[in-house]
Amino acid sequence: MHSSISYASGPADKALLGTPIGELFDNVTQQYSKRDAVVSVHQNTRLTYYQLSEKVNALAKAFISAGFKKGDRIGIWSPNNIEWLITQYATAKAGVILVTINPAYRLHELEYVLGQSGCKGLILQNQFKGSNYERMITELCPQIVDSQPGKIRSPKFKNLTTVISMTESTMGGIYDWSYFIELAKCTTSEDLENRQRDQNLDDAINIQYTSGTTGFPKGATLSHHNILNNGYFVARIMNFTEEDRLVVPVPLYHCFGMVMANLGCLTHGACAIYPSEGFEPEAVLEAVEKEKATALFGVPTMFIAELALSNFSKYDLSTLRTGIMAGAPCPVETMKQVNDLMNMTEVEIAYGMTETSPVSFQTRVDSPMNKRVSTVGRVHPHVEVKIIHPDTEEICPVGVMGELCTRGYSVMLGYWENPEATSSAIDANGWMHTGDTAVMDEEGYVNIVGRIKDMIVRGGENVYPREIEEYLMTHENIEAVQVTGVPDLKYGEEIIAWVSLKEEGSLSEEKIKEFCKGRIAHFKVPRYIRFSNEFPMTVTGKVQKYKMREISIKELGLKEQKTA
Repeated sequence: MHSSISYASGPADKALLGTPIGELFDNVTQQYSKRDAVVSVHQNTRLTYYQLSEKVNALAKAFISAGFKKGDRIGIWSPNNIEWLITQYATAKAGVILVTINPAYRLHELEYVLGQSGCKGLILQNQFKGSNYERMITELCPQIVDSQPGKIRSPKFKNLTTVISMTESTMGGIYDWSYFIELAKCTTSEDLENRQRDQNLDDAINIQYTSGTTGFPKGATLSHHNILNNGYFVARIMNFTEEDRLVVPVPLYHCFGMVMANLGCLTHGACAIYPSEGFEPEAVLEAVEKEKATALFGVPTMFIAELALSNFSKYDLSTLRTGIMAGAPCPVETMKQVNDLMNMTEVEIAYGMTETSPVSFQTRVDSPMNKRVSTVGRVHPHVEVKIIHPDTEEICPVGVMGELCTRGYSVMLGYWENPEATSSAIDANGWMHTGDTAVMDEEGYVNIVGRIKDMIVRGGENVYPREIEEYLMTHENIEAVQVTGVPDLKYGEEIIAWVSLKEEGSLSEEKIKEFCKGRIAHFKVPRYIRFSNEFPMTVTGKVQKYKMREISIKELGLKEQKTA
């Protein structure tokens, strides 16, 4: 369908799923009871759908016995493991809202999230990397030490009564996992069925805190309907069946892991495979080979790290067919290597945001290669999108850049107890304003140009970092690149490129600038080049450009310019 304006609505050959997560979970586990549901390689554990359902039902009953009511919040603070998955489905069955907490959070952020969401419970892993979660929570809430499990009283966290360890705890007031599960005996299967019947598909079931670049994170509140359908349609577009086996190196606390991976697998009776607690490139390839995986998810930086392994070629990746690269723009070269060297001929790009459950665009298996590398695909089924002029809010003509907005089943219920932020993100007509600049072509393919806030204004010219990054990635010696703006007295802003080389010292600053001259507009040629093997990132693999900017300003001895 050709349109002259930048508006599209996603045609669908399949209706939306009109059930809460718990009900669908029961139907799927009945249908695929003997098939693998999950494999946790680092825990050396695998569960069929039947075995998973036994554990999920036990935990859901334990929540009910422990006094968790529908609509109560329980936080989960842990890297990837089987207990995480069990908790995800058990909370959905008990109608308890799961608050997913970034494993990298420190005390200040944890305190904010627990308080703002009003968590009644917290499930944690004792330790991960440099974080001792038990020590951190008892530092914030010293009452835990002298409490009985389930009877915490904290003046700081009015709602918090219950902390549960995923293993065994050394603290008096924290439940051991196995001890907490024992509480299931006090709740009957009939009680659980009644609780499930009390669920409505539009009920809130998940709060995810989006890491803003400024200020406190906001709790995007998502319903059963939001996330179940999004997981289903992402996997459906990938042609998933119960035969698929998906390796999941992305964190579960984020939509990529818990919605696109976990719920994508659940809705198709497929198997989710966790290679390691946190991302380790070699563990990913080992899991693909060992478990004969057909699909692999990741952000571009993950795929780049896997491809860069010195022993990459020793791994048998011949079972791979598809996967998704999302979370950040994908360099064209990386996409080609994933196609050719990882056998992922059907790899797709997806785009979205936590507030839209998350995906609103996806490339298709039959999208032409040039569209698969230069766009984020077309609009998702049952979703509407438009690109508007940021000042007038009029819909832009096709080919004209503006702000991307999306509307439909996938738009969040709102930011948890933050009506002001909600109304500034979702307008009166139900459109979610993404803050991303985008361009739509005549066939409805969309290219995300960048964040409105990432745009560099150099001497009155608007410069989008992505354009320069894509160009520099075509150089054979460049492995990864990120571009941002830094203040400049003459032009207002100048451009700095952080460049990671395949071989150290193989390129000089002059050579990179030479490579740009005459090939991209003079005002897009970076004034500064910084060689770096690492970029500041969020746990989900998104590059934090504001941190790059801060570091660059300090290193170059520049000062922020005051703008009128």
